[in-house]
Amino acid sequence: MSSLPRRAKVQTAVYKDEFSSFSELSSASEGDDKEDSTWEPQKKVPRSSKQAVCKESKPKRVSRAKTNAKKNAVQMSDGSEGVTVKEVLNSSVAIADVDLEDRKNKLDTMQTLKIAKTKRKNSAQSPSAPRNKKLKVDQDTNEASNIKSESNSTETPSTSTLWDGACKKEESEDDCTSGQSPLKKVKTETCPQEQPVRLPASANNITEEAEMNWDIVQVLSERTNIEPWVCANIIRLFNDDNTIPFIVRYRKELINNLDADCLREVQQTLEELRAVARKVRSTIQKIKKEGKMTECLLRALLNCKTSEELEHVSVPYKTGSKGTKAQRARQLGLEEAAKTLLENPGKLNLLSYIQPSVKGLSALQDIETGVQHILADMIAKDRDTLDFIRKLCQNRYISIQSSLAKLSSKKVNEKDVDKFHLYHNFSCNIRNIHHHQILAINRGENLKILMVKVNIPDGVKNEFCRWCIQNRWRPRGFARPELMKILHSSVDDSFKRLIYPLLCREFRAKLTSDAEKESVMMFGRNLRQLLLTSPVPGRTLMGVDPGYKHGCKLAIISPTSQILHTDVVYLHCGQGFREAEKIKRLLLNFNCSTVVIGNGTACRETEAYFADLIMKNYFAPLDVVYCIVSEAGASIYSVSPEANKEMPGLDPNLRSAVSIARRVQDPLAELVKIEPKHIGVGMYQHDVSQTLLKATLDSVVEECVSFVGVDINICSEVLLRHIAGLNANRAKNIIEWREKNGPFINREQLKKVKGLGPKSFQQCAGFIRVNQEYARKFCSSQQTESAGPSQGAVLTLPAGAEGTNEKQGKKKSKTTANVVLKPDPLDQTCIHPESYDIARRFLSFMGGTLCEIGKPEMQQKIQSLLEKEGIEKIAERLQTTVHTLQIIIDGLSQPESFDFRTDFDKPDFKRSIVCLNDLQVGTVLTGKVENATLFGIFVDIGVGKDGLIPIRNITEAKLSKTKKRRSLGLGPGERVEVQVLNIDVPRSRITLDLIRVL
Repeated sequence: MSSLPRRAKVQTAVYKDEFSSFSELSSASEGDDKEDSTWEPQKKVPRSSKQAVCKESKPKRVSRAKTNAKKNAVQMSDGSEGVTVKEVLNSSVAIADVDLEDRKNKLDTMQTLKIAKTKRKNSAQSPSAPRNKKLKVDQDTNEASNIKSESNSTETPSTSTLWDGACKKEESEDDCTSGQSPLKKVKTETCPQEQPVRLPASANNITEEAEMNWDIVQVLSERTNIEPWVCANIIRLFNDDNTIPFIVRYRKELINNLDADCLREVQQTLEELRAVARKVRSTIQKIKKEGKMTECLLRALLNCKTSEELEHVSVPYKTGSKGTKAQRARQLGLEEAAKTLLENPGKLNLLSYIQPSVKGLSALQDIETGVQHILADMIAKDRDTLDFIRKLCQNRYISIQSSLAKLSSKKVNEKDVDKFHLYHNFSCNIRNIHHHQILAINRGENLKILMVKVNIPDGVKNEFCRWCIQNRWRPRGFARPELMKILHSSVDDSFKRLIYPLLCREFRAKLTSDAEKESVMMFGRNLRQLLLTSPVPGRTLMGVDPGYKHGCKLAIISPTSQILHTDVVYLHCGQGFREAEKIKRLLLNFNCSTVVIGNGTACRETEAYFADLIMKNYFAPLDVVYCIVSEAGASIYSVSPEANKEMPGLDPNLRSAVSIARRVQDPLAELVKIEPKHIGVGMYQHDVSQTLLKATLDSVVEECVSFVGVDINICSEVLLRHIAGLNANRAKNIIEWREKNGPFINREQLKKVKGLGPKSFQQCAGFIRVNQEYARKFCSSQQTESAGPSQGAVLTLPAGAEGTNEKQGKKKSKTTANVVLKPDPLDQTCIHPESYDIARRFLSFMGGTLCEIGKPEMQQKIQSLLEKEGIEKIAERLQTTVHTLQIIIDGLSQPESFDFRTDFDKPDFKRSIVCLNDLQVGTVLTGKVENATLFGIFVDIGVGKDGLIPIRNITEAKLSKTKKRRSLGLGPGERVEVQVLNIDVPRSRITLDLIRVL
């Protein structure tokens, strides 16, 4: 729970050892020497220090041109370092070996990069966002690297190619951006190299006041346990507005093959660090306006890495604050006495400070108390002291305890109190406590049911006080007993009143933050598996929204999701036999043999009704089966504007039945219409940060929709808006363009859509498919109907060309319209347009054609070529990376209608049911995972109540290794074989053991 090791930012060109720079910046009153400089803040912080800092900073704000000239001059003068900069900045794959000295200086160059970024913020002198300032720094870095590339050109394989078809190096690729160099090129080496970006030493000349004393890349690496070079790449990719699906699929070599969940975790941690930095800058500006800023306070603020640390340092200076005891003592002029007690205790005479007419100085005891408060404040704000106590706590038993709050029975319902009976007398080591326990304790505390405290043993306090007196805060001379008594009291007061509450807040905040993140990540994993449930295409389905008094709503949909019939039947009001005739007639008329029942109110009764009819073979000659599907969010969707637009004039209750049926036919297309948090596959979703939850779930939806892909000519606007790089407005513009100009013939036509710029096209192009059979038929029909010749000797759309020419008048860059109206077979694959040239050269290399994409002949040719030469050798010959070549191979091998969701489980169709009373301990059943939590897995075994597999019963050996998995654990939709361990009928609880994953 302690803070991470600090990487102090040094302002000189000479890099000191970590400990010396650590102590130089950590304490509010430390100097250069560890022993002798502890008490020299008077020399460093004169009363006019604030103005002096401002005067020094003004002449250093030079223009960007001068800065670039200075940087370039240093680069050109140092030839050896210039070569190093060029190789690291512009190489896109690992070269051969890594220089040992470069590895030693990795952290140094990381810091240089951070300092260079912050300098641009000072020189710009504009209130623009921090991200825009970093963009300028990276552009200047690219300009510096281009100077080196003129004289030192090393040809290396590239991640992708440009649209003109020529194989380019990574540094010359414009990455589909309009007129600016791609930020990802600043650091584009692959996994084995692991080298950070190196900048010229001249980048360390300019300093600025608001610069943080820690390196964001290093701290991000420490918090996420990911290599610094990967973190640096991720930061640049996000700064360049790249989406997670695009990065995960098309920039794998830059992120060391991290998955989307890891990338989201890094993104969240990065946002937290940037939020702290923004908050620190805002706090510094406020304190400066009030004229209370000192060098010591500035250093303490710039050292803060968490919101808790910042709150601890800045709370005395908040507007409207009455001030701390230490501040009031300083206002009485007792700070000099406190420093003298530590620097030269022999000369301290507290009696000389007595002023009978001044409150707080009228007696010796008041003066001793004031000195004690100042010393306690100095101890609590000292960086080394806080680091020592945090490190000390790491090795001791720190527990979190909860107990039943007093008077809770009078204010809270007894049923709510019983829900937390496990935590009425609970204690656990903070290193061993589970995330779901933290969330439960927090909920109980918020409801005033539980009292929670962090228990730090007395041994920690005793060792801390001994270390302070004998080491860190030991007086530099002989101190009389009465002065040592003041010092002892100060240390004790500092721990009890300041440090202990700070540690408790930090521990609780860290535990809660980790629990919330894990809960949100679990929600995201569950949502992903639910969205990627295998569709059931080609069936006519009957959706049933169960109910009692208002009847069961029916909806029959076609294999293409069109509504064929809607009705209401009353199965549970004594009319079941008469309604059975209506249901049979509907099933026979529409040849429907699959019934989908929502799991809401009256689900069990409705299931029993259909199961009884099926067992009696009532629907003969149809072999009817049914399945249970979650109806979470269906009622919310049925009254939404999207549902009203999609099904105008239809009763909202009947819309729910339609939605239930479509969830089986195409789960992804239907569930994206519902706000993710209403789908109901999470844990403690109302207790976590709603901002974090929404961002994560939206990102998971975007990931799923993008990886599955959409057919641009038939997909809905709701589905299209979740593609990476698109939003509601862009999706609407695409649909409008399609309705006005006809279907899209290829991906290049997306560039003609209003609001879809080069960056948006780059992000979305690889996830959008164009059905080639449909495109060819449409082109041939248009060519036949066209009376006059087309504008060029290519297969074109006259009407579409006219629409294109109209738009071309507005955008000068789009002048060759006829060329892009050819259907391109590569547009039906997952291959990104930036790699089309490589794909065509690969086809030529193995003797294949575009017409063979997805056919067995193509798969045989690729397999034989890989067996003969190997993928690494082929990638080297094509001057690309293995990751890019693998995507090309997958795209050329997969059939045209390929959907990777078919590898996953389909809904569990049944014909009969069992009851809870029919279960016996030891019974082996099959079931479907309904929800996954941090403490276990809930499984629907068909008895009306989900059974729980405790997390301890889920081992890696029981999980399928041969089957393609969507996450490391079990998730919604997966079929499992379980054994009943325990049955608690009164509480309707079933405990299961996992046997295997089916």
